[in-house]
Amino acid sequence: MDTTLTKTRIRAGVWEGVLSGSPSQPVLDVLHLEQPLDGVTITAVPDREGDWLVRVPIPVEVLSEGVQTFVIRNRASGEKLQHFTVITGVAMEDDMRAEVDLLRAELDMLKRAFRRHCLETAA
Repeated sequence: MDTTLTKTRIRAGVWEGVLSGSPSQPVLDVLHLEQPLDGVTITAVPDREGDWLVRVPIPVEVLSEGVQTFVIRNRASGEKLQHFTVITGVAMEDDMRAEVDLLRAELDMLKRAFRRHCLETAA
């Protein structure tokens, strides 16, 4: 049976999700920058056999400006089940818009260069 981990929410600094498809209590590792995090809890969901509530407290000491990525893996198989990111201190909308504008400008430059190249080699 395949196991799936579905995020339900992040609230009060705790990531929560439901792991489905595991007949016995799984053992999970949560990594940030390849370092394991402590405090992960896994409890059975009442009246739903094979479902487990996973809670991952997000330590304040790992939060800093930028994007922080957390990876949740099955310890036994090493399979990546889920990941989540926390973005702090950066206005992401402005950064994304600036990046898209730069990409558009580069694409326009490449299109012009490619068309020029095609004209030069066709003659």
